[in-house]
Amino acid sequence: MTDATTRTVVLIEDEKPIRRFMSVTLIQDGWQVHEADTGERGLVEVATRKPDLIIVDLGLPDMDGIEVIRELRTWCDRPVLVLSARSQESEKVSALDAGADDYLTKPFGTAECLARLRVLMRRHDSTSDRTTVVRFGDIEVDLVKRRVTRASAEIHLTPIQYRLLVTLIRDAGKVMTHRELLRAVWGPSHSESSQYLRVYMGQLRQKLEAEPARPRFITTEIGVGYRFVLE
Repeated sequence: MTDATTRTVVLIEDEKPIRRFMSVTLIQDGWQVHEADTGERGLVEVATRKPDLIIVDLGLPDMDGIEVIRELRTWCDRPVLVLSARSQESEKVSALDAGADDYLTKPFGTAECLARLRVLMRRHDSTSDRTTVVRFGDIEVDLVKRRVTRASAEIHLTPIQYRLLVTLIRDAGKVMTHRELLRAVWGPSHSESSQYLRVYMGQLRQKLEAEPARPRFITTEIGVGYRFVLE
């Protein structure tokens, strides 16, 4: 995100006139827009940009939009709005079952589209921020301010370190596999890059654990992954 208030969106739409129209509309409404004209490119953009919201057209040239949504839902929890000329109820149900949050049929009005985006973001924010401050040991993580402190002194985490920590916190108590963590933090193209994970886990432990060699909160499940332990 460019500042504290700007929302980012990845727009996956192959029809250039619609894509340009949507981009202008979203930018005027205060969004930062990243465009993709294929499903594959869209997945890369989402993994790279880490947007607040994703808009997907179902009729893409390389893969069906429903496939894109299914793939996204294996590693991304951001709201997804479907735009499509397909008006059949079965198509809407398929998209929603695949993991879309809402469905808008073409042609549509810009006011309705923007209203639906606001609803999706309110819903996502209320869910994400239900627990806004997490404490473990002498560490405090403020999920709204994106701030990590020890005894009120700020601990600097890089963006990737912070995303990794928040991913662990969101699923506290659950064993998260190497693949799940890699896809959630780095995206699908890094799902086999276990070395990335070991390096960043080591860095997090150095910054957050009193005894990094004997971690109390970020524990290793040998051969499987990691678990974040909240006492």
